[in-house]
Amino acid sequence: MSKQEFIQKRRSFIFCPGNKPDMIPKALRSGADMVCIDLEDAIIPEHKDISRISTVKAFENISVPYGVETLIRINDVNSEEGKEDIQAILNSNNTASGLMLPKIQSVEEIINLERQIKLANKSLNLHIIIETNTGLQNAWNIAQSSSIIKSLLFGGVDMSADLGCNGDWLSLLYARSRVVHAAAGAGIDSIDVPFLDLEDMDGMRNEAQKSKNLGFSGKGSIHPKQIESLNKVFTPSSEEIAYANKVIKAFNEASDGLVVVDGKLIEKPVLRTALKTIANSN
Repeated sequence: MSKQEFIQKRRSFIFCPGNKPDMIPKALRSGADMVCIDLEDAIIPEHKDISRISTVKAFENISVPYGVETLIRINDVNSEEGKEDIQAILNSNNTASGLMLPKIQSVEEIINLERQIKLANKSLNLHIIIETNTGLQNAWNIAQSSSIIKSLLFGGVDMSADLGCNGDWLSLLYARSRVVHAAAGAGIDSIDVPFLDLEDMDGMRNEAQKSKNLGFSGKGSIHPKQIESLNKVFTPSSEEIAYANKVIKAFNEASDGLVVVDGKLIEKPVLRTALKTIANSN
């Protein structure tokens, strides 16, 4: 990975319902690093078909600002709705840069979808939601299963229901940690579940900081007013930026592969983190 290589920021994301394509331009201007058009939870069964059609059509004329990543959250890949979503997207001329996949539980689901994407000669990234107990158990292998996976997202609402636990931070700490662990092992981003109380901005900022401290790259939002605060939390501090620049400089100047910064031996994963830090600082 070179210093000049583009690294996608994933500090924040926001959903836009697939049955309201007129909302997409506003979402793209919201300041979120990722905008996801939702064909799953936000859409009632009676509106699935028209939402799919509207979303596919919308991408024929969307102008995406530089640095914003566009996603489509499809339905469960094992459902008929999910299979129709996939076919409609793969048959379209223009589409999002990636797919957000809910309720993924196995490596086989990813391998099968990647095969379909390659056969259609499409370029799509995958963003995997870990939101079931089985998915959590298999998260490490899922994260490692494909080079087109770019992030794991923690689905806290469904996860707490599946585990039968409260949805508070402490109750879900183990599950969150497993998602961060799996994503870090694969060298991809991890993104935390949105904070659902719009009236508690201090609570949201506090939880976002805890998410960052745990290792998450970013956090979802449910309203544009949350995005600025999320971006601020996940934007590196001046101290973090200074250390990242020191690490990058040390790697660039190293002649024998042995890199020492502030008296500590530094290995390649630290360089990857440093490059991500600089990307998120701009």
